[in-house]
Amino acid sequence: MGAGRVGVTLAEALEERGHSVGIIDQNPDAFRRLSADFEGRRVTGLGFDRDALVQAGIEEARAFAAVSSGDNSNIIAARVVRETFGVTDVVARIYDPRRAEVYQRFGITTVATVRWTADQVLRRMIPRGADSEFTDASGRIQLCEMDSHAAWVGRSIRDVQRVSRARVAYLTRLGEGYIPAPDDLLQENDVIHMLVETPRVNDVQRVLAVRPPAEEE
Repeated sequence: MGAGRVGVTLAEALEERGHSVGIIDQNPDAFRRLSADFEGRRVTGLGFDRDALVQAGIEEARAFAAVSSGDNSNIIAARVVRETFGVTDVVARIYDPRRAEVYQRFGITTVATVRWTADQVLRRMIPRGADSEFTDASGRIQLCEMDSHAAWVGRSIRDVQRVSRARVAYLTRLGEGYIPAPDDLLQENDVIHMLVETPRVNDVQRVLAVRPPAEEE
């Protein structure tokens, strides 16, 4: 939803990766930003209108990004897509970071404009595993952003470290960095950044990508 610079960048990036894409905008002239070889659906209408969403292919969609210029339109569209059509991978762009916590309660991942990049939104739409953010001079240690299974929500940082045998460096929570204590619990939509020995990066990601073991009594 939204054929501005952000929406067009996302649509073309997704299509380049082999995905079928539909893009919605209420201004038909906005589609001129798309490259001439873009093959996705172009739907003129409101992004929270059910008919427009259906025309764009929402009933078969894996993911949805609401990246128009209006916070209210983005969150309404995101909620309609999640609650009416059952799409779970939903991202909403926001301009007012103070609203992020409210949106998160609806189960909508939000990306604040001031911190926005196409890669961040794509990552939340289509998780792709560990993403190295820093490697030390020797190449032995990496700081990695890790995808995690939803069942880790509510488990402690201590549990994450014990099971993965790696160190949680910090979390991204509601768009901001946060250094947790060992007894802090993971919350929905937290992004985990871990310090990992380079040979173990894939092992740690495999541990976090599945349900954690049952908690000990």
